[in-house]
Amino acid sequence: MSNLRATLEERERQSLSPFAALACESEGRARPEPQDAVRTVFMKDRDRILHSKPFRRLKHKTQVFIAPVGDHYRTRLTHTLEVAQIARTLSRALRLNEDLTEAIALGHDVGHPPFGHAGERALDDALRDPAVPPGGPSHFHHSEHSLRVVDILTPLNLTAETRRGIGGHSKGRADLSAHDGEPVSTLEAAVVRISDRIAYLNHDLDDAIRSGIIAGVPAAFSELGHSHGERIERMVTDVITHSLDQPAIRLSAPMLQLMNDLKEWMFENVYLSYPVHNQDVEKAEFVVRSLLVHYATKGRLPEGFTGVQGALDYVAGMTDRFALSTYRQEFLPLEFEERLTRIP
Repeated sequence: MSNLRATLEERERQSLSPFAALACESEGRARPEPQDAVRTVFMKDRDRILHSKPFRRLKHKTQVFIAPVGDHYRTRLTHTLEVAQIARTLSRALRLNEDLTEAIALGHDVGHPPFGHAGERALDDALRDPAVPPGGPSHFHHSEHSLRVVDILTPLNLTAETRRGIGGHSKGRADLSAHDGEPVSTLEAAVVRISDRIAYLNHDLDDAIRSGIIAGVPAAFSELGHSHGERIERMVTDVITHSLDQPAIRLSAPMLQLMNDLKEWMFENVYLSYPVHNQDVEKAEFVVRSLLVHYATKGRLPEGFTGVQGALDYVAGMTDRFALSTYRQEFLPLEFEERLTRIP
């Protein structure tokens, strides 16, 4: 067992697809470090992300629904775990590198701010507030910030392959296309990009039905299945069927169209409708925007954070509950805070 890593690397070489990323051929890390006797470089990446504080904070960050009443709604952490599970299933079936796939999946959302995409919009808008001093970042996007988290704020010194996968996972509202499965960096990164879409379409649909925002799934999408599990299985099976032993991750044309149509339907009936019917979204945006402008203009940041970039880093790293607690601390007189806690 003196060099189990070498044995694992050789096993990868013999068993993985010729299109897979091999740990022994990694481009390496920005700061060279000794090899591990047991773990490959991609295994180390996965473990570093899993044990990091930004990863743990995801359990208290919103996925879509802010402060839902119920224990079964997804958080940013459970979303991440569902993406990782789907991505690992695909990678195993396609004989790709599961360790690299899992590392990218676990790290892909560590840059998400509090309150999910509402917080992301608020930070992006706040950076253009006239009160914010010039010279700082011009915009905010969670995938770019995820790289800043693992590179600078919690320097994990990840491999180039994991970093590129984290930085290139996000599609936003854009349709999936045949090009999304092409290996811009690695096939493992392409697997995570498509797994992210499969995961959130299905679990957000599940949560939206639970919340009562929508009554069910339109008949137009019955081909995808009639349950959460059936829909995921059919999407995953389609990817495997059309990607096995191929140099790209592909979907059939009908499945690609169905997934893109479902995504558009979700945007119109859930993602854009939810903020209109739930005032908590606007309140959450106000909290995040206020905190960013406050720290960017007033300073008084914790040690290690300075300027507009420091204010952005600090607020983006907050959990939902810490953002609310900090807002009360910064904007409410302490006496009022004490009185509020005593109100029955």
